[in-house]
Amino acid sequence: MAKLAFLGLGVMGYPMAGHLCAAGHEVTVYNRTRSRAEAWVADHGGSVGATPRDAAEGAAFVMACVGNDDDLCAVATGPDGALASMARGAVFVDHTTISALITGELGAEAARAGIGWVDAPVSGGQAGAESGQLAIMCGGEQAHFDAARSVIGAYAKVIMHFGPVGAGQMVKMINQVCIAGAIQSVSEGLFFAIKAGLDPKKVADLISQGAGGSWQLANRAGTMVDNKFNHGFAVDWMRKDLGIALAQAKSMGLSLPVTALVDQFYAEVQQLGGGRWDTSSLIQRFRQMHGMKL
Repeated sequence: MAKLAFLGLGVMGYPMAGHLCAAGHEVTVYNRTRSRAEAWVADHGGSVGATPRDAAEGAAFVMACVGNDDDLCAVATGPDGALASMARGAVFVDHTTISALITGELGAEAARAGIGWVDAPVSGGQAGAESGQLAIMCGGEQAHFDAARSVIGAYAKVIMHFGPVGAGQMVKMINQVCIAGAIQSVSEGLFFAIKAGLDPKKVADLISQGAGGSWQLANRAGTMVDNKFNHGFAVDWMRKDLGIALAQAKSMGLSLPVTALVDQFYAEVQQLGGGRWDTSSLIQRFRQMHGMKL
């Protein structure tokens, strides 16, 4: 068992940190809104750090799951950041989805202090975090990944290492590109069924068992038909992630036309007031275009 810190207790971080505590680790948490951290301690035990630096002091591993590049820099760097108190040989594991550029810069800063850095963005959403069944894609030195793997396993069903620092973030970009295209195709297919007078749930049940099947179709078709979009991963976050992927692709001289189009469709969902709806809410564009109730 290890002494750990977990920084960021949002819809993902809160249950992830809970799994660490349940696994027997000594966990100190930090959250920008302290009352959230205090609520976590009331639920799980452990302790609260007044700052990321306080939370990370003496920790063998520091996990972070925050919102974006700026949020991660705020908890990792500066006089109150975690890196300021982490000992040589400790490992920082970043579960935030951020740009490869910032990942590289922070990894290099950690290395200069003798601290390991593993970028480890996740897939599986709030449900995966709560059930401890996340898929985690990692970048970093092999030794640092090997050291952190068993700890990360408290909330993961699959963990893979893809290369040096930044590789995990690259895989997460690909993951989001694939999800965006899949949700758009499911939205189109379901609305096609609705307009054709078919039972869309029955159609989805059949197609999900054939070559047209996907996780999105199997797990989201019913709630998309029922206008339920409260599964945790918001449109606002997806647009942030797709923006990172599109910027990275541009820097590599790549064109991602479907991803760019779906990103604009998500912008339309935001304009409908759906910024906090789940990403499966792409189907609402069709309802709005056809004058149906959102």
